[in-house]
Amino acid sequence: MKNINKVVLAAAVLIGFSSNSFAQATATAAASATIITPISITKTVDLNFGNIAVSATTAGTVILDPTGSRSTGGGGGVTLPATTGSPTAASFDVAGAASFTYAITLPSSSVNITSGLNTMAVSTFTSSPSATGLLSSGGTQTLTVGATIAVAAGQAPGTYTNSTALPVTVNYN
Repeated sequence: MKNINKVVLAAAVLIGFSSNSFAQATATAAASATIITPISITKTVDLNFGNIAVSATTAGTVILDPTGSRSTGGGGGVTLPATTGSPTAASFDVAGAASFTYAITLPSSSVNITSGLNTMAVSTFTSSPSATGLLSSGGTQTLTVGATIAVAAGQAPGTYTNSTALPVTVNYN
């Protein structure tokens, strides 16, 4: 009988300890998501270098900055006549979620513009703002883009335009 009591007592002790070893605790969490206004970009003004006079013997470049100001470089083979034409930096309206920042991606390679069989390369794109923009409290910002055009010595007269797009991309940071 003593052995049976010992076995029953041992079983009761083991059962008591085993209920503590299976103790559980539960916590809960809420799930949420915020849908923001998609970012968008709309072209409002095309890139235009205006009128350029060329040298018959020397190449050069015209730099159009994002403010629309022009300057010459690259060997001095170009001049900017007093009759400027309509030089303008490209302009875009960016819209999205108020006060969000966004990354700006400009073309990384040159874009050719042509007049008949004649070609010039547009490259070294710059923007204002540069690299990262900040949408206003109303969710908008104007983005302007300038570039550099390479003009060959004796470049043929004509109106040069691009047949491929000049892509400007914006993405939320």
